[in-house]
Amino acid sequence: MIELYLRHPLGDIELDLEFRSDARTLALFGRSGAGKSSVLNAIAGLLTPRSGRIVIDGECLLDTACDIDVPAAQRRIGYVFQDGRLFPHLSVRRNLLYGATPHDATRNPDFSAIVDLLELHGLLDRQPPTLSGGERQRVAIGRALLSRPRALLLDEPLTGLHAEARAQVLDYLRRLKQELHVFTVLVTHLPDEVGALADEVVRLGAGHIVRQVPIVEFIARRAAFASTDPPGLHDVLR
Repeated sequence: MIELYLRHPLGDIELDLEFRSDARTLALFGRSGAGKSSVLNAIAGLLTPRSGRIVIDGECLLDTACDIDVPAAQRRIGYVFQDGRLFPHLSVRRNLLYGATPHDATRNPDFSAIVDLLELHGLLDRQPPTLSGGERQRVAIGRALLSRPRALLLDEPLTGLHAEARAQVLDYLRRLKQELHVFTVLVTHLPDEVGALADEVVRLGAGHIVRQVPIVEFIARRAAFASTDPPGLHDVLR
């Protein structure tokens, strides 16, 4: 569960939004520049808004009115960026262990479970530059999960992948949703990702909430259009 209120200037727009959701996977949907990634950065503690409040599962991470701002390193947030951001000089194994707790995570059943779930066994001794885009994203997701996060943030995790890799990573994300119970916020501008992963959708436009709908309503409105082009879907969700 998340409660979020943010107000912060973003270039030519003002981030000004408030919502509450009990969804396990919440999608922030909208065109580029709508403020989606800034919301993720605020949740992660990488952006301190001019004013705001963020509560996840009953724990307050930010409340500017009460001078509460939990440091990013203490928020227990797993963040997967578009480019994975793996350490190129470390093996896949060491990249996974970087975010894991306890430090010797190879002895922790979580390590084996995540490696099994994401099918990373054959990659553990390789270096990130030798991996495909889809493999890098799987490693990045595994590293985020091994930090035992209270929330997992996915910032357009399929962007830049070719069709086959996108389908493979999407399948892994579906599996994670089914087998793990981690509150997840997905940022995307692609309707198929929303339909495959989300339970609820918050559509953003120019820093504001345009609409908040359950996934069944999102899918029903999307089905009215033959095209999956994002601008058309934006019009339908007005």
